Amino acid sequence: MSDWVDAEEHVERAHEHYEAGRWDDAESELRRALALNPYQAEWHFNLGLTLEAAGRHEQAIDAFRACYELRDEDAPAALAIGINLVRVGKPAEAITWLERAEKQDPSSASAIVHRIDALTDLGEIEQAELAFYMGQQIEPENADLYSAMADTLLAKRDFERAIWCLREAARLNADLPRIHARLARAYAATGRQERARQLYHRELRQEPGDIDTLLDLGDLLSDMNRLEEAGEKYRRVLELEPDHPDAHFALGELAVAQGKNAEACVQFDVVLRLEPDHPDARTRLADLLLAGGKDDDARRARELLLTELRRVRLETAGEVESLSLLGQLMLDADLPREAARVFRRLIELRPGDALSHHHLSVALLETGELETGADEAKATLRLNPRFVPAMHNLALAYLRRGEWLRARYWARQAQAIDPDDASLRRLRLMMATRSGASLVRFVCLRGARVLRRGWSLVGRPTR
Repeated sequence: MSDWVDAEEHVERAHEHYEAGRWDDAESELRRALALNPYQAEWHFNLGLTLEAAGRHEQAIDAFRACYELRDEDAPAALAIGINLVRVGKPAEAITWLERAEKQDPSSASAIVHRIDALTDLGEIEQAELAFYMGQQIEPENADLYSAMADTLLAKRDFERAIWCLREAARLNADLPRIHARLARAYAATGRQERARQLYHRELRQEPGDIDTLLDLGDLLSDMNRLEEAGEKYRRVLELEPDHPDAHFALGELAVAQGKNAEACVQFDVVLRLEPDHPDARTRLADLLLAGGKDDDARRARELLLTELRRVRLETAGEVESLSLLGQLMLDADLPREAARVFRRLIELRPGDALSHHHLSVALLETGELETGADEAKATLRLNPRFVPAMHNLALAYLRRGEWLRARYWARQAQAIDPDDASLRRLRLMMATRSGASLVRFVCLRGARVLRRGWSLVGRPTR
């Protein structure tokens, strides 16, 4: 009996800690209670809720599973497992649990709401829409249902229908989290920036300290070229949370737009101190340092780019655009061998991308691999037959190899497409200069040969 009383006291204290937002203390009390009596499904469920509130979703799933095993056919536990599986990026497994929750509680559309989220994550947009219509049959006035469908339509870039769903969700429940901010983002995507700005301000009147809304409004104001106002929003975020990397990064981008490169470098440096694995700060800083033209800055830029190359995983396809920028910056920083690695990986990910083949050609030519560089330039032209830079590089490769006729051919082909290209004019001037030098050399050699022959005739001894 004493153990039972002690366990109940631990649960009571856990509830008090939970209400006060002290998640660690609540977890500790619940685990003490479960150590005394591990067969209480409700306590496992409460532990799951506590871990979920603390953002520890994997552990929350384990707690909800324990609850489900003790209390079979428990719809809330199955639903909680499904929701947290979506949050940890396991949508396929989540659907199994959400469908189980639907069967166990067919009168509620809550499981369908989260099944829409899971299907959207899997890219199964049509199935998500079908689930939405099924949910409407159960709860036609469910605001969360319209909200989830709006996210699906936004992923599909069907902005007009997404706006309609968000407006319906707001009509049914004006207190949905960030509903006006999400509607503002949809309006901004359709070019209705002023309407979006008004909705962001409406959201901030309800939640003045909402950091996500302040950042989104700052981005919108930046797009509207209202740079001073945008800066105010980002600085407001830093007043609320001084170590927020996204706000520092946004201020860096804003400084670049205003031509304040030194200030931008400071902001990107701060971002890297706060978040060393930030996906863009290192390349943005390297780009600015290379633009400065100073030797010390160039050396640091190379260090940053090599660090970024170690950070990104070339075996995955998740960072294609950032890989392309990284490769181009490496070419600018005189790191052609490393750039070639990046562009080879990009070609594996996007075999039909002419620009990646072209940049690989440039990297190979700069490392002196003339034959493979020429092959990549030809691959570029197979994908884009009128791509003048590839023709220029082919002419240059053949010129370095001493194949004058082929070099002239590609230079003429390029000039026929773009007669005003300055680099082509320089290339043809260089070819003409070398041709003239070769002619002079030829004449000199022939003249020397004639002189030697004449001297041999004149200087023969008389018999």
